[in-house]
Amino acid sequence: MGRGRAKAKQTKVARELKYSSHETDFDALQRELSSNSSSDNHHEEPVDSRYEDPYDDGYDEYRR
Repeated sequence: MGRGRAKAKQTKVARELKYSSHETDFDALQRELSSNSSSDNHHEEPVDSRYEDPYDDGYDEYRR
């Protein structure tokens, strides 16, 4: 109960996205992608498997 309005709004937004025609500005998209790609070029060094922690699950940076 109480979810009726939220579901109706989600349905309305989904219909608008599905049936409306959006003009895509490909030039702006290209500028955005090219500006982001230069700042995201970080390369990680390969890790020597002899020194890997067998208990490391890769989520340490997300834990508090």
